[in-house]
Amino acid sequence: MATAYYSRPAAANYHSPSSSSHHKERGYRLCDTCGAVETPATGRFRLCGGCMTTQYCSQDCQKSHWASHKAVCQHTSSQLSAAKQHAVSGYSDENVAKYLRKFTSTFTDLLSWAGFQALQLKRCPANVRQQALLVELSFQNSSDPMRRFAVKGTYVVPRTYVTDADALVAADIQRREDRCRRAGGIGCLVVIIQCGGVSQVMPVEVDPPSKISWDERDDWSDVLAHFVHSGRPDFKPVSTTPRGIYYG
Repeated sequence: MATAYYSRPAAANYHSPSSSSHHKERGYRLCDTCGAVETPATGRFRLCGGCMTTQYCSQDCQKSHWASHKAVCQHTSSQLSAAKQHAVSGYSDENVAKYLRKFTSTFTDLLSWAGFQALQLKRCPANVRQQALLVELSFQNSSDPMRRFAVKGTYVVPRTYVTDADALVAADIQRREDRCRRAGGIGCLVVIIQCGGVSQVMPVEVDPPSKISWDERDDWSDVLAHFVHSGRPDFKPVSTTPRGIYYG
């Protein structure tokens, strides 16, 4: 990769805010039942109302998956309820857990890209099985829903940080990992978003190396902080391909 190109911002729109500061974009999702990919043509997939993390392309897929999803869904929902009963240490807002889930959904593209860069998956795909990205947030008591959090720190941690602490979450990550590998992917990237004592685990199924065109970046933590601080969900990563440079 040419040095001149690498000196560019990591996103085409780094210095260009979206036309509306409240415009919410969501990253493409995979249906947790059939594996279908969310695209503009399919419309937005539905999120499970209980855990707010699992997604489906249709009501039929959601119904058929309930038997296997029920345990982890109820587990996640109970954690959300407990967090509402006990405010995050140092914060008065009891809805921090709910806001954290909305934050994760809103910044899916950015968090996925940051995890990919932090674990250096283009250079060493095997890291996906051993490591995870922990994004520590501080809560901002802001009336602007896009600016309720700021990035306090980022850390590459052992994946056991999650899997050893919660057997149900570990089983769900393993299920996604197995599905990803059957489809030819390298595995399930784990991103942990944490604010005080409340956390959200975001599993991301990563494509095989032949389909990964995102450029390697060492400024990923700065880019992550910039977009979160600006309240901008319009992040687009840089991809260098034989046909040219693409954003998104």
